[in-house]
Amino acid sequence: MKLAVLTDSASNLSAEFINAKDNLFVVPLMIVVDQKEYRDQVEITVSEVYDKLDTHKISTSLPSNEDVKKILTQIKKKGFTDLLVIAISSGLSGTYNSLRLAMEDEKELNITMYDTKTLGGGEGMIVEHALELIAKNKPLADIIKALDKLRYEDSLAFYTINTLKYLRAGGRIGKVEGTLGDLLHIKPVITVNDDGVYVTLSKAFGLKRSLLRMKSILQEKFGDDLIDVIIHYGTGEEEAIELSEKLRNSLNVRDVKIQQLTPVLGVHTGPEIFAYVARRV
Repeated sequence: MKLAVLTDSASNLSAEFINAKDNLFVVPLMIVVDQKEYRDQVEITVSEVYDKLDTHKISTSLPSNEDVKKILTQIKKKGFTDLLVIAISSGLSGTYNSLRLAMEDEKELNITMYDTKTLGGGEGMIVEHALELIAKNKPLADIIKALDKLRYEDSLAFYTINTLKYLRAGGRIGKVEGTLGDLLHIKPVITVNDDGVYVTLSKAFGLKRSLLRMKSILQEKFGDDLIDVIIHYGTGEEEAIELSEKLRNSLNVRDVKIQQLTPVLGVHTGPEIFAYVARRV
């Protein structure tokens, strides 16, 4: 068995990481600006998306079947016999189902689908863990069990935003409360539950207190355990750097990565977002 991993661009993996892995393939989701489609992270940048977010009609769309077919061809040419597809939560996007349908007629590869029930760095961490286990020649059944343990026991992904209007506009509001939140300056702390949909984890008055609450949630979840952390931001890079120092001073952190949120996700959160993704080492 020669096993490859296919994920979507919502996993927010860096180009450097992707290019360094011979058995990792990423299909881009699509960003639609004024009815014209662009491949996420390939044909449009984060700044271009945020600059147009309030003045143009912007939405997101599923990966193109053509892109999926091209990647499958590449995978087979490289001699892979098996494929693990790790996708953004099916509760937040039709991507998982779209990939499943696109691969129904594939006869040469043994394909296993994995619904992460998360997105962004949470999804990316699952991809990275899968690659680590593949490099150790772990059986596929053991890999799936380990991914489940990481997703549901040993990690936590959540974020706060300054306004809910982008989630509402994109239809991604899920079970997040907060109809009056914008008026009252109440900022939600949002996570993806085990069913893969957004829910409110906590609330705070103002963005700063929301971020303090997020740090407390990490402390409650992980205590003194050694963790790796990803901080996602929209346009607030300096604030993200400051937050990373605060987390290092408050938690037992091995590594912190500061990553700008991929634009295909940023469309639905807006530019004023900060997310923490942590995993027990």
